[in-house]
Amino acid sequence: MGPDGAPGPAVPWRKVLWERQPFPDNYVDQRFLEELRRNEGIRQYRYWAVVKEAGFVGQQLSCVAIFITLWLYMEQGLLLPETLLWSSLICALLGYGLHQALTSRVESCGEPRTHLADLQSAAIFLSFTFGFSPVLKTLTESVSTDTVYAMSALMLLAHLVSFPYAQPSPPGSLSLNAALFASVCLASRLPGALHTFAMLSCALLVFALWPCLLQTLRENAPGHFTVVCMGVCIGGIVGLGSQTLGGAVLLTLALASVTLLCPFLLVRLQRHKDNIHGPWDEAEIREDLSRFLH
Repeated sequence: MGPDGAPGPAVPWRKVLWERQPFPDNYVDQRFLEELRRNEGIRQYRYWAVVKEAGFVGQQLSCVAIFITLWLYMEQGLLLPETLLWSSLICALLGYGLHQALTSRVESCGEPRTHLADLQSAAIFLSFTFGFSPVLKTLTESVSTDTVYAMSALMLLAHLVSFPYAQPSPPGSLSLNAALFASVCLASRLPGALHTFAMLSCALLVFALWPCLLQTLRENAPGHFTVVCMGVCIGGIVGLGSQTLGGAVLLTLALASVTLLCPFLLVRLQRHKDNIHGPWDEAEIREDLSRFLH
């Protein structure tokens, strides 16, 4: 309206704040929803591809089950510490050779780590672990067995939750420390210091070195990676089933949920995803401002 009350010319609305306009502050015109964008940049997942990636979670759960099975065998006197040590040594040598064969072409472009450095690292760890085994054996003598088992279960759960499944090489410090703490707690309940040393050496092999080898397999031999994950899962079920049938059933249900049901729900629910973007989003500075940092 003009100053004399007569209708004035139509004033187009502009999306600016610095200019006074004859519109309410919350006014928008019919062009407001023209810039609406739905599901921008949404990644489409395929079921079997998600199942393959979920296999890493399943095999890590099975690794925990295998470690617990080995501890149960040693506690019951069905597995000698010498047998476990020699088996761990053979598996470590085979895994080291496979890792070197898979990464030889990648490391040829950069500075490779020498075999002597790897041998020194292994010798230092084994020496310290063997020397402190009597101390670790008596570390939890004043703690009740129920408390030790509860702490071990909590730490193994923390290991599974905090494990960096996307890039597990090297394993995350929180997940690795949680697993080693649980290993120390469980190993302190074994009969002798040699049992403790064997159990901690096996824990290093399962929780520290194995994820690095598996990540190398995933990057360089994806076909073999799937087969290995399936083998570890079957080994975890069979091993736990040899001790407790109920535990094997629970592990089977957990693996089926993680590797089959959860990927199905992810793919199924993806069609209901509805993200909207438009002029109401926060402003993004797309200009390169690095020149102002010098």
